[in-house]
Amino acid sequence: MNFDISHLLEQWEYQPGQVAVRKFKGRDGVEKIQLRVDLGLLQMNAQGRPDGKRPYGHESLFEHYQSRLEKHREANDGNDEGFTLRAEDCARIQQETIQYHHRYICLFQMEDYAGVIRDTDRNVEVFDFVEEYAESDDLSWSLQQFRPQLLMMQVRAKGALALRDDKHDQAIEVIDAGLEELRQFYRKHGRHDLLEQSSEIHSLEAWLHDVQSKRPLSEREKLLNDLDDAVRREDYEKAARVRDALRNLRTSQ
Repeated sequence: MNFDISHLLEQWEYQPGQVAVRKFKGRDGVEKIQLRVDLGLLQMNAQGRPDGKRPYGHESLFEHYQSRLEKHREANDGNDEGFTLRAEDCARIQQETIQYHHRYICLFQMEDYAGVIRDTDRNVEVFDFVEEYAESDDLSWSLQQFRPQLLMMQVRAKGALALRDDKHDQAIEVIDAGLEELRQFYRKHGRHDLLEQSSEIHSLEAWLHDVQSKRPLSEREKLLNDLDDAVRREDYEKAARVRDALRNLRTSQ
């Protein structure tokens, strides 16, 4: 067996600063995603757990721990008390979330925004699970510290889907809501300094400004702009016509 993949790397040069990805169907018939990195390739399944493994017979390690929680509840009259995630558990869960992180970055680059939302939703659920059951705040923070980046990618995917359908107002609402969720996260964890320094907040604020500047104006907004322009130029005849048009628009609506 020839283990040398030099021919693959030579055909696909690494470009620093760029996310280079491709999707294909493997010999096993399973859809795969490859990410070009400086020292080679990362390959993952497009569905299910990215590495294709089924830990303890479950689709993911997270589902295994969810199953353990359900068994604990059954043995304790539906009570969660006593169920905890130790350091080893949190480390294994974190390692798995990184797999999904790599995949949703690739999916975003390929503009598979529905796939990004699927994987980020999944990781948000994992973060919530660890936050509730980790045996210490430090263990919980080992995952929570990555939530801002996760939320930013989720907002970008949802906003991009809205813009794909020319729904600028919906995209603006999504970005606004994401910014507020990020701010609430920093307030909750006492990181008020990051309200001004967070790269995720800065990125979404810049995108929000860009989307707002490119949002098509409604008929009413166009008329209001025409009215302002007419008044500024002291073209009162045109201003009167625009006011009539605004009045007729309100009546029709």
